[in-house]
Amino acid sequence: MERTERRYLNAESEDEMVVWGYRPCWWRMGLVGLGTLCSGGLLLLFLYWVPRWSIKCTCRLVSLREASVLLLQTTDEFRTCYRVRVRSMEAPGHDPLAAPHPGDWKEPACSPPTPVIQRAEYEKDLLTKAPDPGEVQIRYVDHQEVRYVWSPQRQEFRRLTALDQGVPCSDIHGRHAAGLPARHQEQRKLFYGENQIDVKVPSIPHLLVKEVLNPFHVFQTFSVILWSCNEYYQYATAIVIMSLLSICISLYFIRKQYTLLHDMVAAHNVVRVKVYRGNGVSEEMFSTDLVPGDVVLIPIGGMLMPCDAVLVTGTCVVNESLLTGESVPVMKTSLPEPGRGVGAAPEEVYSVEAHKRHTLFCGTAVVQTRFYSSEPVKAVVVRTGFYTSKGQLVCSILFPKAADFKLYRDAYRFLLGLVAVAAVGMVYSIVHSCQMGEDVGTIIVKTLDIITITVPPALPAAMTAGIIYAQQRLRKQRIYSINPQRINMCGQLNLVCFDKTGTLTEDGLDVSGFLRVHEGRFLSLERDVSTPSLVRSSFIAAMATCHSLTNIDGKLSGDPLDCKMFEATGWVLEEPTAEETALHDQIMPTVVRPAASAASATPSCGDADMELQELMNSYEIGIVSQFPFSSALQRMSVVTSNLGQRRLVAFMKGAPETVAGLCKKETVPDDFSPVLEKFTRQGLRVIALARRKLEAKITWHKVQTINRSVIEANMEFLGLIMMQNKLKPRSIPVIRELQSAHIRTVMVTGDNMLTALSVARECGMIPPHGKVVITEAVPPRDGQVATISWQYADDTAGWVATHDTKDIQIKVEDDTSKDGLLDTCYHFAMSGKTFHVITEHFPDLLPKLLLCGTVYARMAPDQKTQLVEEFQKVDYYVGMCGDGANDCGALRRAHAGISLSELEASVASPFTSKTPDISCVPVLIREGRTALVTSFCVFKFMAMYSLIQYLSVLLLYSIEGNLGDSQFLFIDLAIIMSVMFTMSLNPSWKELVPRRPLTSLISVPVLLSMILQTLLTLAFQLTAFLLVKEQPWYESGTPTANVCRVNWTGELPDAGFATHNITGEDEEEDYITNYENTTIFFVSCCQYLAVAFAFSKGKPFRQPVYRNYFFMSCILFFYGFFGLIMMYPTDVVDDFFELVCVPFDWRMKMLLLIVANLILSILVENFICDYDGWWLRFPCTPSPREGPVSDMGTQVDVDSAGRPGAGGEWGGPAKPPKDQYKLLARELPLDPDWPLPPWTGRRS
Repeated sequence: MERTERRYLNAESEDEMVVWGYRPCWWRMGLVGLGTLCSGGLLLLFLYWVPRWSIKCTCRLVSLREASVLLLQTTDEFRTCYRVRVRSMEAPGHDPLAAPHPGDWKEPACSPPTPVIQRAEYEKDLLTKAPDPGEVQIRYVDHQEVRYVWSPQRQEFRRLTALDQGVPCSDIHGRHAAGLPARHQEQRKLFYGENQIDVKVPSIPHLLVKEVLNPFHVFQTFSVILWSCNEYYQYATAIVIMSLLSICISLYFIRKQYTLLHDMVAAHNVVRVKVYRGNGVSEEMFSTDLVPGDVVLIPIGGMLMPCDAVLVTGTCVVNESLLTGESVPVMKTSLPEPGRGVGAAPEEVYSVEAHKRHTLFCGTAVVQTRFYSSEPVKAVVVRTGFYTSKGQLVCSILFPKAADFKLYRDAYRFLLGLVAVAAVGMVYSIVHSCQMGEDVGTIIVKTLDIITITVPPALPAAMTAGIIYAQQRLRKQRIYSINPQRINMCGQLNLVCFDKTGTLTEDGLDVSGFLRVHEGRFLSLERDVSTPSLVRSSFIAAMATCHSLTNIDGKLSGDPLDCKMFEATGWVLEEPTAEETALHDQIMPTVVRPAASAASATPSCGDADMELQELMNSYEIGIVSQFPFSSALQRMSVVTSNLGQRRLVAFMKGAPETVAGLCKKETVPDDFSPVLEKFTRQGLRVIALARRKLEAKITWHKVQTINRSVIEANMEFLGLIMMQNKLKPRSIPVIRELQSAHIRTVMVTGDNMLTALSVARECGMIPPHGKVVITEAVPPRDGQVATISWQYADDTAGWVATHDTKDIQIKVEDDTSKDGLLDTCYHFAMSGKTFHVITEHFPDLLPKLLLCGTVYARMAPDQKTQLVEEFQKVDYYVGMCGDGANDCGALRRAHAGISLSELEASVASPFTSKTPDISCVPVLIREGRTALVTSFCVFKFMAMYSLIQYLSVLLLYSIEGNLGDSQFLFIDLAIIMSVMFTMSLNPSWKELVPRRPLTSLISVPVLLSMILQTLLTLAFQLTAFLLVKEQPWYESGTPTANVCRVNWTGELPDAGFATHNITGEDEEEDYITNYENTTIFFVSCCQYLAVAFAFSKGKPFRQPVYRNYFFMSCILFFYGFFGLIMMYPTDVVDDFFELVCVPFDWRMKMLLLIVANLILSILVENFICDYDGWWLRFPCTPSPREGPVSDMGTQVDVDSAGRPGAGGEWGGPAKPPKDQYKLLARELPLDPDWPLPPWTGRRS
């Protein structure tokens, strides 16, 4: 066998996979076929469940070059395996990805076309280079709607890419914008397929087979067959009906989710589009035929985009609510063309993320276009189908990343433990049956019956009930979930990240005031923007023009900040109609002008800029060109012109630090930094304005192709605008509630650092006594290594920077403070740039900073996602709450993502709240805790139900007896089903507590509870079993006399004497109708009720059990029913349950045993297994409360049993916690080098 080295797909990315190549091996397949026949199909079923072994048992390992089957394995902790088939297709000899050459339009009629292969396309090494135009074979695999093509040069499968990677902007404007000939379009379609996000709704038979082959349903089928062989027809029928009902419900919801997703994407899957073919030729076609490189003509009235495309001419106003959750339309401008105009941009590679302001995304709606009369709005298709942004969003829903949760892993381990217990019983049954001389068939049936008793077939339905009830309660709170299994995860959240704008604060901004600059100095603070004396000033002109607003159906639309700023000026915005644009050779500008009341205003005498006054005499300013806002650049700018003047003026708006850095130094006030700090510390959002009068050589035409860096330089600083962003009313109480529950709160925002810190203080994330330490990191440059430094941001009173050089002590607060004094706590803050540098160059420091970080400002969307991942790496259960605007990635990646957007972007988030504030977070956590505790209660109850029945059957086996069909049926259907579904109805407790529920079934409290309850069960059943044999009226087998009226001395009275006539049929039922069976039946049935009541915990996670009226009614009813039929037996009931009547004194003894069992079960569960004082004595085990004692100042939480230096009462050392963040919390106080003193640095 050829040994191959390890290869990867998507190397060094989040979806990285190891790949191995295999080819079918006929002799191995023959052996598997033989094994399948010998095992009755079980081997084939096992290989279906384990794809890795399926390939290894039927194929041989070969190189990828020779492979016909690939084994893919994810590199995450789950190591999920997939089996994919290598396919091949015939493609033309030239590269289908190459952009067409203009010469292709003029092909000689007498000779075949010569293939033109561009070097830039060859460098992708995706396809086979063909020296002739003949057909070549292309090998590829499809996995999760992504195609991987074999690269002969690299000897690997590589992800198929289009024009979104490695294509220079000049190529898009040149070769690709010229139009794609139809023959090229057909060839590319071979590779990219149809342009549609085809969410196939699986057929019912397909879903049914997949559901039935689930391991647990296979086990249920095995159980039903076994019960039928043992003539348990009634119970087998009941289980079949219950399983079918469960499968039908599951199929209904699965198919419903697929249908909803299919309908969501169907709107833009097939639309009519007009495609430009070059040389003025265009054709109309269906969008399904689009391929990368096609040029789509955007109509005047707009359209729903069926693909990702980059604008090359004209501008568009687009509604991107699908992708961003932001309902405000955004302006899209054409991609800057390198090599043209003054200050042309250098050669740049097109990137969807870097050029998203020029990219129209699939599923978004173009609501308005503006264009040149001679050339319509054109966009080059860069991605199609599932490769588009919307396609990737749909893929993330269809193929979600596996989430690790201890409950589900431990459930399988626990079931394996039950199987081991069953094995012991099976051995006992075999030995005992052999000793009794039973036939082989009976021994096999009785032995296998034990495993069907030990592993409860109704467990999946029982585990799902609590989640379904929690989902219904969440709906009543206007919280909706597309992934109900995540509800349990919400119960373990110990850290919640919040976006700021729109989440903690209101969406709207109000102009709080502004500071103008005159001759390099700030003037006094002003608040009324509409003052007549200011109408003609440069400052107001900048406010009125530097935006991307547009009129849609007569309503001003755009960024809320732009809207507020423009509305504050009182000016009017007018846009040209399509007819007006068509009358001119150049694009008609958007015009802004003062309102009519300001038209007659007298120019301000204090304004020294006479040229600007002259410009404003016409009272109209035209916006000639826009450079849209970029989060990377943190600014936007416009070029304007008075419609009667030749000189153009540029205005710029953006982050104060950025704008000041692009202005002439003499125009920036010396006290710029202190003044900026003053306002940002007040929680105000500060925007800076600047202007520049452009040179005469920069004309109207040249400015359309000029690079923005030429415009945005040597500006004149105009001043600052302060915008107030108010907290939402529920933000402060919710943050306080989370902190009181010892749940960390972290702010992740794209806003200014000091503004974020101010909001963090205002909402309570940073307490009044807390100190803020700002972390700053500088990347390597000019031969210098990367550096990182710390500094205090403020003091708690005056927000004044300090140069205190004492060491910052990271303190882990104990719940028992010795001196009772409040120690100073520290909160770290960093920007997105710093976070990036730290992850790249200081990875060893990152976990420590994460442990103490509270504010992360200027974070890009991908950095938010990365931050969530880093928190998860140190074992936090992370929640993310955002308004959906730039949080989609983080919402998907968090254990519990909560979107506050009601728009379509909410499909990316597991949870969506219709309440537009963060009050949904504690509600979701409470319901998650309730669902988690309910899952534990139900799992323990189902396990105990199996063990109780297991012990009952083993005891009866010892006398060659068993429970009857009617007894099994009543227990499994009447008692277990009623209790199982009603014990999950407890609603959540009204408040969050510091205590968190357990996450692991394999933990000492749970195992001790199960062991003690099992011992109690065994003790009471064994006691009853042995005591009944000691009674004077006892006789083995079916009694020959009716002893119901035996007196206290054990003598039978003469009256009423009756005997049982033993027939052949009675002899067959002798193993059921006996005293042992009757005794065990009554005692065990009440044991089910006892453990159910003992396991149904109330506070602090659920409402008290007596508030669960259905459950309490169920418990009381069954206790009353058994008391009635036990104390007052009747022939009808006894015959149905196959019971025998016993004397009154034995009934009283059974009643005492039942009451004692109930009392002891409750005492054991509440005063041993769930008593905190008891657990604090054990140094090696965590408290069953799992409740951290948290220092909210340092944002560190540590379990009480895992505190630094905490040891056991018996002198043993404390066991190190398993969670990394808890381990770090113990190590940090002992680290003399952490952190470095403030105002000092460290090199990478």
